[in-house]
Amino acid sequence: MKNLTLSDIENAEFKLFNGNPIIKPFGGSFTVADPSLLTPDESQDRLWHLFCHTFFGVYRFDSEDGINFKKVQKVTSRAMRPNINLVDGRYYLFFERTRTLLGNALTLLGAKWKSGIYCASSVDLFSFTNPYPVIERSHGYEQNDLGTSISNPFLIKMNGLYRLYYSAGLTFIKDCGFSEPTHISYALSEHVDKDYSTRPTPIISPDESVNYLNLCAGCLKVYELKDCFIGIQNGIYLENGKSHSAIMLLKSDDGERFEFVKPLVMPDPNISWMAQYVYASHLTYYDGKLRLYFNARDVSNPLKGRECIGFCQATLK
Repeated sequence: MKNLTLSDIENAEFKLFNGNPIIKPFGGSFTVADPSLLTPDESQDRLWHLFCHTFFGVYRFDSEDGINFKKVQKVTSRAMRPNINLVDGRYYLFFERTRTLLGNALTLLGAKWKSGIYCASSVDLFSFTNPYPVIERSHGYEQNDLGTSISNPFLIKMNGLYRLYYSAGLTFIKDCGFSEPTHISYALSEHVDKDYSTRPTPIISPDESVNYLNLCAGCLKVYELKDCFIGIQNGIYLENGKSHSAIMLLKSDDGERFEFVKPLVMPDPNISWMAQYVYASHLTYYDGKLRLYFNARDVSNPLKGRECIGFCQATLK
């Protein structure tokens, strides 16, 4: 994406794929979420690879066209919100490491949440190392009365250092019955999967004066363009007495201070699978096409709500 400019992204007309959603919940989970992808030029078999999570862990799917995906394997349990990266011929899968499924379920009865960012690596996308910790709690904003949460990792190399963006803290969303990430921050290291130094303060926090950010910060994905950095963020916000989430385009000169540019994908009450929330996304650029993969939720009700994965696409000339 380093050959593209902010104008390219800002003027791109993203259109929802007619066959959405492309991945629906499976295996007894109400949710399939947080897609992270490798395009064919990043994979050894020239296929698209999509990592996502359900209640039961992180899974890998593959596809010849980036549309028709088939499940290949469960990569790891006790895992959410994956981020896959190819660095110097090796694949690094970062994710939020949680407690057991039972431990997570007990949070609904008042137990405190606990998670950190872990990594597992691979040379072939089939066999991964045992997960090992990368970022664990070190600052006050990463915890509150609801517990400790460090989540939504996203890796980028900037100015010779690896920068791992992450979400931190928890905000309880009343109509959903569960919590979402409060803040966004990042950590720096000379090494891709160890020795990260985290910031003492967040870079994005809730702001009651900002319509799309008045509840909590959600997550942030950062990409380097020819003339700046962009952030793709899904803030959580309250509107007409209900919570919502939407995907926004942000701009930054340094990857730390971000300015709002425009909304990219909004929830649509006329499209059932994305009627109330549009969540975490991954932007890809391959063969002259931009694709923004994301997960969405139909309703807030914790028992009735379902989350699926779909995408929108723009062709650049």
